[in-house]
Amino acid sequence: MTRRFKMLVLLMALLLVSAGSMVAVWSQRDDEPVTILGPWTGEQGKQFENVLRSFGIPFEYQGTAAQREVLLSKVQSGEPPDIAIMPGVGELAEYADQERLESLDGLYAEEEYGSPWKPVSKPPHHAYWVPVKADLKSIVWYREGDRPAGPSAPLSSWCIGMGDDGASGWPGSDWIEDLVLQRQGPDTYGKWALGHKDVKWTGKPVLGAWEAWAGLLRQDRAAARRALLTDHRGDPAGYGLLFDGSGGSGGSDGCALEHQGSFARSFYRGKRQQARLMDSASLLPGGGYPVRAHEVTGDFAALFRDRPQARDLIERLASREGQQKWADDADVFSANRRVRSEGGPVEQAIARRLTGPGTLCLDASDVMPPAVRDAFYEAVLLTIARAAAGEDLDLPGLLNDVQKVADAQGDRPAPLRTVCGT
Repeated sequence: MTRRFKMLVLLMALLLVSAGSMVAVWSQRDDEPVTILGPWTGEQGKQFENVLRSFGIPFEYQGTAAQREVLLSKVQSGEPPDIAIMPGVGELAEYADQERLESLDGLYAEEEYGSPWKPVSKPPHHAYWVPVKADLKSIVWYREGDRPAGPSAPLSSWCIGMGDDGASGWPGSDWIEDLVLQRQGPDTYGKWALGHKDVKWTGKPVLGAWEAWAGLLRQDRAAARRALLTDHRGDPAGYGLLFDGSGGSGGSDGCALEHQGSFARSFYRGKRQQARLMDSASLLPGGGYPVRAHEVTGDFAALFRDRPQARDLIERLASREGQQKWADDADVFSANRRVRSEGGPVEQAIARRLTGPGTLCLDASDVMPPAVRDAFYEAVLLTIARAAAGEDLDLPGLLNDVQKVADAQGDRPAPLRTVCGT
């Protein structure tokens, strides 16, 4: 054989081997466990795995507090998980817009999940995610027998912590979001979350809410400093900020109020039965305001690989039966209207607000593009740091910087067109 012919034969052999390897890899996919990336670790991670195990579908679950970063790395390397469960839909909307997500059409009963849990996209209106865990915000926790009377509580009475493993500052963003929602209503709130040109960060709705929160922070430099340095969960060996008092005045009585989502129950641990809640609108700085809506957050499952086993697992997890088991086993809440809460009065009140007739709005920062969300959190931390140092807050300047980041993002992805609904 000539040298040229030998080279052609070798090249063909290599191509055949490569093709054979590719066939082997893809043919084995249906026999491999369903890979799942999610946010739950520790005891709740074990409880979630027990729910998955009950479906009888082989799986491999990876829980991490840095799921956004882990997912991005896996997608960029060409090895995404079959299913990713994300806290919010900002990233998922971008992945859907990039055609990286598979449609979930027909995998869950749409009538069981009302707006805003369902995505609204351009025709043909595909569903790309489904909530598998839900939590209520726009509430304030207090200790049994110590119900607050009104919005005049000083900063030292509030249990506040900005620290978090993955995204410090988000507890402060919840204050801003709730103030925008209760002061301006769902329509303005939704436009702001989606980056609508009519509601700028530097405009009165957002700036006014930020100023109201900053007024609270200015009351006590020492309390502001503690809030900046405190983890929002409190001491891992304690009972949360509300019962340990480490996020408040530091006195013998500690703090008495906590603006925190329904997931705070897990921080209270053995003292959760002593915790009570009320709507936040009447207690927010500058209030009381009427209850315009409730802010909510969720963990949403999305499909990155169109495998039968993965589709079957999502279908089972989103079903009434799957959601009921998850709620019962882990004491969590569901957005599924057919799931019943077996808890006490507090749990019943949360469940009613999550699935009842009122207006719900997704957490605004969870909806925003990642770059805008991160700029939001940074502005929150800078506001508290400057208040703690007694410096000029320069809120217009801070918010103008966030607006510049928002302007650079362009239009929101097509799959995301709604934030509030009933």
